[in-house]
Amino acid sequence: MASEMAEAIRQLISERGIPEELILRTVENAIKAAYKKKYGENANNVIVRFRENYEGVEIYAKKTVVADDDLEDEVLEIALTDAKELAEDAEVGDILEILIDPSEFDFQSVTVAKQTTRQSLREISRDTLYAEFKSKEGEIIIGYYQREKNGNIYVDLGKVEGIFPKRFQSPREVYHQGDRIKALIQEVNKTSTGLEVILSRTHSEFVRKLLELEIPEIYDKTIEIFKIVREPGYRTKVAVYTKKPDIDPVGACVGPKGIRSQLITQELEGEKVDFLKYDVNPKEFIRNALSPAQVKEVHIIDEARKIALAVVDEHELSVAIGRNGLNVKLANRLCDWSIDVMTEEQYLQDERNIELKKAADRLFAEQQASEEELLMKHLPGMKPAWISALDAAGIRTVEEYLEMEDSERAEKLALSADDIQKIQTIIEENIEIVQEEIVEEEHLVCPDCGAPITEDMDHCPSCGVELSFEVEDGQKE
Repeated sequence: MASEMAEAIRQLISERGIPEELILRTVENAIKAAYKKKYGENANNVIVRFRENYEGVEIYAKKTVVADDDLEDEVLEIALTDAKELAEDAEVGDILEILIDPSEFDFQSVTVAKQTTRQSLREISRDTLYAEFKSKEGEIIIGYYQREKNGNIYVDLGKVEGIFPKRFQSPREVYHQGDRIKALIQEVNKTSTGLEVILSRTHSEFVRKLLELEIPEIYDKTIEIFKIVREPGYRTKVAVYTKKPDIDPVGACVGPKGIRSQLITQELEGEKVDFLKYDVNPKEFIRNALSPAQVKEVHIIDEARKIALAVVDEHELSVAIGRNGLNVKLANRLCDWSIDVMTEEQYLQDERNIELKKAADRLFAEQQASEEELLMKHLPGMKPAWISALDAAGIRTVEEYLEMEDSERAEKLALSADDIQKIQTIIEENIEIVQEEIVEEEHLVCPDCGAPITEDMDHCPSCGVELSFEVEDGQKE
């Protein structure tokens, strides 16, 4: 058994990369379990020692020397007579380490030891691999196409088999047996059957890691990535910036004659990659995000709700929107704004601008009307509660207020009589009220027939009677 254990130790250290200390502790525990199986659960006196280079394993039992007549437990004690055969100078009370022949273990004990070792080493191996790959989450790894099932590809990663789910595969890419696959370790999980390593080539972090590999300025943080958005297999937009004014972040990422961006596109099997400059000014950022289109102007429609409008020339409209709206869609996600794109002519004819014009016209009309009509709210000393009560009663102007009878005011206004009187006083103190006098013209009639006559008549035009007018206090009667 000892030689088998030693051989197993050498293999585990060389092949699986499991820490030596863990393996030795596991083997030691397995031997102790076999010892207890043989001699009972209280047999805690076993010592395990490994020979140099693991050429063998030695097992000792610690036993206390007792007088021959006092021997009660042969597992934990040894009679003095027997002890002297092993060590001539042994005395009662000494503790001896007695070498045990592994052949003394029965078959069942050996089986328990092997099972315990196998289970423990399996757990150690799984834990070791989990720790190793968990630390690599978010990093790129290279493996080889091994097999496929239900669209999911299983990738040989050396120590483990990775899973490359169909949903994390780019629609542009096709793989065959033995193909080399570079992917992001997106997630690492422990399962009942072992280790699960999930791979992805559609995650935006995959592009970030590719950029770090191909562009030194990004790797050393001279150029920093603000955000990456993708439509895997079609287009990726990368917003970059730098704190060094002498460096062009976009130019550095594209590289001389576009060589750096071409390498990224090749790795993504032809997926287009747009590099653009991040700007804290939302107008400039939106303008940059719509590249490769040239934007003439950006209008902020609603800053709180993050709604913007980009105006482009007619020939740039299709470029700004992109095939199936992809370019503007990615720009929306990159800037976190809702961006509408239209030509200048469309912008001028846009219904929103018409509505804004109508609203402006209404406002101007209201202002003009308020200049012609004196509004109650413009009177000095008017309280907000009074104005609210007047508005609720449909009274806006002073003229409307004065046209009402006192009883009508008391009925319609939700105000006290004292408040109504105070409003009346404010009006009287601030407005000159001109009342038109209605002068009734005196109508003259003939004293005989009653026909209408005037002062310049000598005879009644109706009956012909002679008319005469007397003067009283300087006036004709």
